[in-house]
This record gives sequence, structure tokens and C-alpha cells, in this order.
Amino acid sequence: MQGNVISMRLPVGEAFHIRRTRIAKDGSAGKRLCIVTGIHGDEFEGQYIAYALNRRLQEQKEHLHGTVDIYPAVNPLGMESNNRGFPGYDLDMNRSFPGNPEGDLVERAAAALIQDIMGADLCIDLHASNIFIREIPQARLSSNYADSVMEYAKSANVDFIWVSESKTVLEATLVHTLNSLSVPSFAIEMGVGMRITKEYGDRITEGILRIMKKLGMWDGPALELTVPLVSSEHAVYMIHSQSSGIFLPVTENFKELYEGDLVGEIIDPFEGKKKQEIFAPCDGMIFSMREYPVVYEGSLIARILAM
Repeated sequence: MQGNVISMRLPVGEAFHIRRTRIAKDGSAGKRLCIVTGIHGDEFEGQYIAYALNRRLQEQKEHLHGTVDIYPAVNPLGMESNNRGFPGYDLDMNRSFPGNPEGDLVERAAAALIQDIMGADLCIDLHASNIFIREIPQARLSSNYADSVMEYAKSANVDFIWVSESKTVLEATLVHTLNSLSVPSFAIEMGVGMRITKEYGDRITEGILRIMKKLGMWDGPALELTVPLVSSEHAVYMIHSQSSGIFLPVTENFKELYEGDLVGEIIDPFEGKKKQEIFAPCDGMIFSMREYPVVYEGSLIARILAM
């Protein structure tokens, strides 16, 4: 069943809608899971998961016990224009929660989404990275609320669980706001902006079904594909560029490294010179790797989970 979370008229006869798809057996009671994606208009990894999960649940509804609400495009204007924020407002919706029902378009949309999700037993906010960094599938948990969602994150088929105050879960995000309102929530981030990585999407779809099993909402098949590492058991190191130029990686995501191993080089095509060699600061595993080759001094190159 499809419905609108909010509808507002826009100039020039256009309209703004946040749509929700609800999947439940007729008369089904039980728990409620919310899947949100498309808060950032340049992130499409969650679009495939919304499709794959919706299709699986519709085809095997006899295994469903409870209600699944899918919000495939929370920022439809951004997705239509390939804009990370709200076009015309220069605002990041994921810094606008809990919103304001009497505010501007972004604030009203944020408030309506929160109101619609309230009362859910769990919410998962699906993200991709931006165009600059490629992420392995990872769950991001706010350190203040990690205990309430850790068991679910461990079932999500992610490679890594990052417990921190990263930008995805800090104050004024959807995840932080819902947790503060007693709706357990966490974010999953994967891939790269403006792209879809089907392999990741298939894994996370199976992971969501495994989470539903934990919630008592699913008795059908769900594959366990990965057992994640958890950052609270290890330190996380950031590598930043010390020069401007073109970054050439010599390793890849989720590959084991040892302290002193070469991660990549920064070159200058104008002078034909190598400007910097970048070495691993510790033994560990890369979970974020620079995708966009142009870098400036201070640009993020990689994040490494120390082992």
C-alpha cells in the first residue's frame, strides 16, 4: 500500500511529495520496521535495496509478520536534480531533524517524516558515500545509543560496525533524533555517490531480512553472508593528503595492510613528478578509500581500522 507522508504545492504548478510503501499482511499485528533512504539526493545505493526488499516481501508475504514501511526517496527534489541537499535551499536534510511543522519546506518535510516513523520498533537509514570516497558496507551507530541497536547491526551483513559520532549519526540527523525519541535507529553506509553497487545491495537486503527474524517479523529465508568487525574493539585512523595533485591508489578497500605498506601516491601531471607516497600508519584494514582522484592538501585519502 502506497501513501504520502507529506504533500506540498510548489511554484509553477509543481508539487512535493514524500511517499511511503507499506507492506503487511491483511490484519497483521506485530512489530514495525522502517527503511529510509534518499535523504541525500546524490546517493542511490539505497534505491536498489528499497526495490529488492519490496519485491522480496511482496513475493513471499506469507513469511511476513508485522509491518515494513519503506521510504525510498525522502529528498525527491535532490534525487531528480542529482543534488545532495534540497535544491534552492542549500540545506542538508540530514542536519534538519527533528524539523518544524511550521517552518520552511525542508523543516516541514523533516517533521512529517519523524511523525510518520514514530512508534516504530526499529528504523534503518540507508546511505551511500559521496562521490569522493568509496565505503565498504558498514553500520554507523551513535555511541550514546549503540547498546540498543548493536544486536541488529551485527545481523545486517555489513563488514564493519563503526561506533562513533560520525556525520551520519550526529545531532540533528534522522538517526540521532529518532534514538532520542525512543525509536531505536542506526545508519548503513556503502558504496559511492551517484552509483549503485548491486553486490552490496543484495547483501544488505539479506541483512534486513535477518534483522526482521530477530524482531520476529520474518520466518522465511535470509542468508548470513558476513560477520562484522566492530570499531569499539579497535582504533580508527584517518589518512589525509599532504599535497595537492592526483591520487593513485595501490591497494583497495577491506584489504589487510601492515604498518609502512604503500597505500597510494599523489602525482603532479604538469611537472611529471611524484609529490607524495602515502603509507599505512598501522596494521589494519581499510574501510574507506578515496574514489575521486583529484585531491588537495588535507583531503581524506582513507580510513583504517587498526588491528
